Amino acid sequence: MNQLRKVDQDDIVRARNVLLASGRRTPSEEVDAYRVLAHVSPVSYLPLLASALQHLSYDGGSGKRHASCLALCEEAVAVARSIDPAEPGRADVLYQALNTFQRELYEVGRHTEGLALRAEMLAMGRAQAELSGDPVVQGLGEWAAGLSEEGRYAEAADAMTELVAAMLPGGPRSGALAWSLLEWIAALHDAGRSGEALAAFETLVRMEAAEATDDRGPKAGHLYSLIGYAQMLDAYGRGEQAALARQEALVLLEELADTGGRRFSSGYQMSYWAVLLSMSGAESGRAASDGPHPSSGADPMHWSPSAKQRYFDSRHALREEVDALALRAAEDPDRHLAELVRLNRVLTIRSAVYWESRTHRFAKEVHSLFDDGVSLARRLARHDPAEGRRTLARNLIDRSTFHTATHKFGPALDDFRQALSCLREAD
Repeated sequence: MNQLRKVDQDDIVRARNVLLASGRRTPSEEVDAYRVLAHVSPVSYLPLLASALQHLSYDGGSGKRHASCLALCEEAVAVARSIDPAEPGRADVLYQALNTFQRELYEVGRHTEGLALRAEMLAMGRAQAELSGDPVVQGLGEWAAGLSEEGRYAEAADAMTELVAAMLPGGPRSGALAWSLLEWIAALHDAGRSGEALAAFETLVRMEAAEATDDRGPKAGHLYSLIGYAQMLDAYGRGEQAALARQEALVLLEELADTGGRRFSSGYQMSYWAVLLSMSGAESGRAASDGPHPSSGADPMHWSPSAKQRYFDSRHALREEVDALALRAAEDPDRHLAELVRLNRVLTIRSAVYWESRTHRFAKEVHSLFDDGVSLARRLARHDPAEGRRTLARNLIDRSTFHTATHKFGPALDDFRQALSCLREAD
């Protein structure tokens, strides 16, 4: 807000008339009126002005960014800061303004400034938690996600450890805890804290099992968590435990194939599957280090725009690279076939994550990619049986989870049984 602008009585009358008029006023008119009246009665109108500026920044709630969106969000923060610190509602107004501004900064790629605002939000959240006695600190999850995107994995892991510790006593909370656990697991894994990551994954599996057993939630979360847990156990050389987890998953799949998937999924479970799938391919598919990359374990809806764009845009270059490598692998499989299988899986995972939220085209767009992955892995298994069998098992499990996500439980069970046979874990 321009604190130097002078207002006269005519300005004040016009502003009050705008707010009192029976006709519908535009968001821009509302902002102009509050700007004037905030000089007359700051206690009453500064909070309203801060809120109206944020509303206008997205063209009055239309979902389209205003041409001056960034400036409006910055003004909202300045207005909120100008509220008397003694006012009891100041903290909430400022927190919301900071939150809106940091999202806009991330939108335009100004991550450093956005992360600095998240740090300020976290400090406010800690102060509020101390006053209220609420163990869950507001802003901690956003701070952890920002750290993860910047590659500051140890700090992100510490932040998520604190957040989950505060959330666990409250239980699942309609899925919120499950999502935080996924982000915690990924942060610990990215930080190289393997023992803690496995323990966190075990916590998630136990919680999802209890939810499914007590009929409080669908079986999808339990199944996908078991499969993800087994993959992480394998990655850390815990083969025996991984085999046990896969046997539990097999029992669930057999039940689903028998019942037709009754009470299998809920609205968020497709995204849950996609996140676990992306976590399983994170090492082979890590984005280049010259920019932000998605926060592992987070729903793509919560990735920053630039990280999301880099991740999804990479599919086009990957497609070209896979096609070129396929020709070389046909001529010299010793040198190129294993890399072709790896790159095709990266392309498949990124494509599945991209299309998951576009449900009307999801199955059509990615089915062939999962099929290609299995076919390529079969070639690798014939060419290099020792390495190829495990690769084939992994790709069969990937396709099994895809079939499960699309409620094709018979094919999902067939693929999973074939995978266990490749791993010599079948009965």
